[in-house]
Amino acid sequence: MKKISILFLSLFAVLVVSAQIENPVKWSYTAKKVSDKVYDVYVTATLDPQWHIYAQDAGEGPEPTTLSFLKNPLVTVDGKTREVGQLEKQFDKNFNSTLKFYSNTVSFVQRVKTKSAVATVLKGAVNYMVCNDRKCLPPRSVDFTVKLAAK
Repeated sequence: MKKISILFLSLFAVLVVSAQIENPVKWSYTAKKVSDKVYDVYVTATLDPQWHIYAQDAGEGPEPTTLSFLKNPLVTVDGKTREVGQLEKQFDKNFNSTLKFYSNTVSFVQRVKTKSAVATVLKGAVNYMVCNDRKCLPPRSVDFTVKLAAK
């Protein structure tokens, strides 16, 4: 009976460990007021060592990083999302393409304008794909919410 119990505990431990999802990216979300009713929304990725995330214009093959925003009648998105970080370009034989990506950290910055001085929130999602020198993880989508303060 003791052997059976140990066997079941061992199998359970293996299942728990294998069920964990690898996530080498930590996300943070902030808004900085630029002027009256104008904000820069920062969606920042901090990557574990050896991992990289693809740019919005990644090249042929991998899933590029994209931001999407839910409609809010008090907020308008102004222009294209900028990337702030150390852009790297490298030929990848797996994709047979020159790819653009970021290691360590990158911020995707979107300027938004509010239609009134009332505090509101901006909700959206960031879709991305990460790779290291051995493998790529499937594309993921992460929802976010950023407060846009009236002050």
